[in-house]
Amino acid sequence: MFRHLILLFFFQPLFCSAQDSIKTELKVDLKKTILTDSFQTTPKKGNRFFQYSKKREQLVTYGQIAGYTANFAALYQFWYKDAGLNHFKFFNDNEEYLQVDKASHIFASYTGGRMSMQMWKWSGASKNKYVWLGGLTGLGYLSVIEIMDGFSPKWGFSWGDYTANVVGTSLLIGQELLWDEQRIQVKYSTHYQKYEPEDLERFAQTLYGKDKTNRLFKDYNPQTYWLSFNIKSFFKKSELPSWLNIAVGYGAENIIGARNNNYIDATGFWSSAENEFPRYRQWYLAPDIDLTKIKTKSKFLKTALFVLNSFKFPTPSLELSQGSLKWNWIHF
Repeated sequence: MFRHLILLFFFQPLFCSAQDSIKTELKVDLKKTILTDSFQTTPKKGNRFFQYSKKREQLVTYGQIAGYTANFAALYQFWYKDAGLNHFKFFNDNEEYLQVDKASHIFASYTGGRMSMQMWKWSGASKNKYVWLGGLTGLGYLSVIEIMDGFSPKWGFSWGDYTANVVGTSLLIGQELLWDEQRIQVKYSTHYQKYEPEDLERFAQTLYGKDKTNRLFKDYNPQTYWLSFNIKSFFKKSELPSWLNIAVGYGAENIIGARNNNYIDATGFWSSAENEFPRYRQWYLAPDIDLTKIKTKSKFLKTALFVLNSFKFPTPSLELSQGSLKWNWIHF
């Protein structure tokens, strides 16, 4: 999970909240209409969001190339170098982690593409260019990682992971082509979780790491992945606030190992936590906030809200798990 999300830190849309959008251009066109009697709804170059800028296009192009290069160099040093690379192979991990890891791939490909797409929009690129070039960024990045996994002695190329990557990218590009907006957003939420008894916590540290920050990305138990639906976008004539969303989430609990809950206890022997800590899936329903719908004139705040919108806003939730309903007063 952690290495898949590194993409977000390299492709944050630092310039996506610039104010010289199409609205400014429309004012100019309205003045020209009086003289030429020809009304243009979009500028000759650019998209419906921003006017085309060659300098911005070059900045996005070179910035993403530099980001990719630095990213893969860092990944190789910290993830693959020690283990080395050997012959290419496939690995079936579809039964692992109750498929929470597959949800993380959907989120990573969707979010990485969304970040890149917004940067290409900001450059004034045409719709075809920002949709396909930007939207495929997440899939391209994760595909290279999957291929590197295929050459790694520790892992292998996973068709399940790749399929999840395609699903996330398809959801992003499909909505942009159909609606020119993201009515259904993929989001992520998590928190730090400590395990009991002590033997289990010690094994969790071995599996997910001791550092609390790393645990936020590596520990699948507290993670929830959401499909957040913007209600107003589906019911344009309603009086509902534009920022109100309803989200459906998926997670799992008591995942001690990839395929089972066996762990090494304090005596050094393998123990099973299957009976005491049975693995189970969790489904959630919760309200959410689309932070990009909050109106502000601040460029910095617009960008910050766009980036933060990848994470589910903490709210109460209704949980369905182990055959019963449960109410959570606050869900991180």
